[in-house]
Amino acid sequence: MTKHYSLNMADETKATDCRLDCLLVGESPVMQGLKRLIATVAPGHAPVMVQGATGVGKELVAQGIHMMSGRDGQMVAVNCAAIPADLLESELFGHEKGAFTGATERRIGRIEQANGGTLFLDEIGDMPADLQAKLLRALESRRVQRVGGRDEVEVNFRLVTATHRNLADHVKAGLFREDLFFRINVFPMMVPDLNMRTEDIPMILRTMMLQHRDRTDLGLPEFTQAALKALAAHSWPGNVRELRNVVDRAMVLFAGRDVTAEDVRGVLLSADMAAMNAPAPACPERLSQGPEGLRRVLESEGSINMRGYLQDIEIRLIEAALSVNEGCVSHAARSLKLQRTTLIEKMKKLSIDRTAAAAA
Repeated sequence: MTKHYSLNMADETKATDCRLDCLLVGESPVMQGLKRLIATVAPGHAPVMVQGATGVGKELVAQGIHMMSGRDGQMVAVNCAAIPADLLESELFGHEKGAFTGATERRIGRIEQANGGTLFLDEIGDMPADLQAKLLRALESRRVQRVGGRDEVEVNFRLVTATHRNLADHVKAGLFREDLFFRINVFPMMVPDLNMRTEDIPMILRTMMLQHRDRTDLGLPEFTQAALKALAAHSWPGNVRELRNVVDRAMVLFAGRDVTAEDVRGVLLSADMAAMNAPAPACPERLSQGPEGLRRVLESEGSINMRGYLQDIEIRLIEAALSVNEGCVSHAARSLKLQRTTLIEKMKKLSIDRTAAAAA
């Protein structure tokens, strides 16, 4: 009896490890340590705070925790930075019919939706102070009160938060409640930057390309050893999200072909970094001269990388808007006539840091 139990447990451990390995790709020591920590912490109920730079994959860690938690409910994710402050309370706690103008019916909040499962609050450091107090009360009492309601609803959820900020510094500066910080920081997890685990890049590349192999009939790109070394030497300020951009470009530009180190440095990575730091091959002034200007550019340069050029323009516009508006995403979105959530998604996709852009 004992012997069979031991074998079954081993099989279950292998299955668990396989699920995590498929979600969090990489076998570097830091990733193995992170996955061991997830496997240890996941079955419990205590809050987890996932920390790491933008683009490292904090939400994947949250998914791994939920997947291995054994909870029957769903994981409900909320990006606190992507929802305007005046709407975030209703989004989290729900509202009753008639609670405010436009509340034509009762709405169940995200916390209630996470009952029996996991609530993932991304960018918790951007949560307004008044909502921090309300969240703390919900964590302590395991009850929520909808906006405009009187009754409290019992909830049972596992809280996982994420931030790219140093919340301890925010506490010292009075920007984040100390009591909430200690309540949510029971199990801190640090997700490593990609430049701390460059040995994982070949495996991540292969996984990403296999996920999108249906995009091309010409075959997958093949990165040479020299190309992989060039990728490993890159600083990866945008982390795994930036690597995904590289894979997306390679799938289009090098389908069924070898990718060399020169291709990596001159094409794949330059689309990220050179677009931010150097003028586009065909400068905007020349392209803005109408059809005649376009004809002259094509005659003199032979071709125009339209996709790269348009992305360069988009990056410059967003960075300029953030700089003019001192890093305020809402104001920058308004000046660009975009929805705030649309701008945030573009910033993530293009690896634009609002702090760096504001300081420019």
